[in-house]
Amino acid sequence: MQTGCTSYALGSIQPLNLSCMYLLGYDIGSSFVKASLLEAETGKLIAAASAPDAEMGMIALQPGWAEQHPEMWWENAKAATAQLRQKADLKRVKAIGISYQMHGLVLIDKKGQVLRPSIIWCDSRAVGIGEKAFAALGQEQCLSHLLNSPGNFTASKLRWVQENEPLVYEKVHQFMLPGDYLALRLTGEASTTPSGLSEGILWDFKEESPASLLLEQYGIRKELLPPVKPTFSAQGQVTKAVAEELGLTPGIPVAYRAGDQPNNAFSLNVLQPGEIAATAGTSGVVYGITDRKEYDPASRVNTFLHVNHAKEKHRYGILLCINGTGIQNSWLKHHVAGAAGYEEMNRLAGQIPVGSDEPGYPAIWKWRRKGTGKQTVRRLSARP
Repeated sequence: MQTGCTSYALGSIQPLNLSCMYLLGYDIGSSFVKASLLEAETGKLIAAASAPDAEMGMIALQPGWAEQHPEMWWENAKAATAQLRQKADLKRVKAIGISYQMHGLVLIDKKGQVLRPSIIWCDSRAVGIGEKAFAALGQEQCLSHLLNSPGNFTASKLRWVQENEPLVYEKVHQFMLPGDYLALRLTGEASTTPSGLSEGILWDFKEESPASLLLEQYGIRKELLPPVKPTFSAQGQVTKAVAEELGLTPGIPVAYRAGDQPNNAFSLNVLQPGEIAATAGTSGVVYGITDRKEYDPASRVNTFLHVNHAKEKHRYGILLCINGTGIQNSWLKHHVAGAAGYEEMNRLAGQIPVGSDEPGYPAIWKWRRKGTGKQTVRRLSARP
């Protein structure tokens, strides 16, 4: 019986001791980049870290715009990894998984260099472009193939660059999502996934392939898409140079990649039809699984490929997003709730009956003082 944690070269035939193996996960958020180490056999959390210390900034050159530099994600991924290196032996990492903020657009040239800041998920500049494409394609054709309106998603963002920044666009060798960019930096290989393409409205659900229908509508060459690899697969190997910089073993695979909401559902074991995940981050999301190709004619919800979708076993994620719920909760905590943390805020909110209490504008959380002189939240009210 093997009891030690002897290291073997990748590819060698040796008995596996899963208790000695770690899995490394990265999450590229719009506020922080997080990294976690899990024990492969048990799923036990070994260590976690995040960077930077304060929230990452966004570039907003105009109202409704939101951009971030992809290099900032990479630098913070390295910083978070350095923190993990102080807590555990990263040479025991045998595979890497990536979660990321959805719908963002990253453009690279032939040398793999980023051409402009990423247009991220909460940027709304391409709304009109998506609406125009939806009208041109027709509701029936568009929804039957894409299950969504092109809206303000990744494909429409790329069309915006094509129309408004032609000098940048002509240098584009490939476009990708934020998680694809992190995988590129780790492995030196550009690739994407079917689930990733679906979240960018770049997947044809009827044809089970990249959405030529929309690419042709936008005049985007299919060659600009990176190679498509399964969500769970060997998507590339960590290069020697990167491994030395991060303290990893060269050649370990990036083996999983998904947008943050499908990944959140996966982490909660929400994989089968009828199961639902509700999560809150920067925004609030309800994400349910179905095995049917369904769409909302009013585009109130969106349908994407779930992480375990396969041609022989369809799995779709239906997503309802309420933008800003997490940010608003954070604002209330910092500006109104004082010493009360999120747990206490949730407890107090849970005591209030469903519905409104003489709503006014703006809604305020009212404070009342106890006889002790301590300021505490006594009641949450929607009264002005």
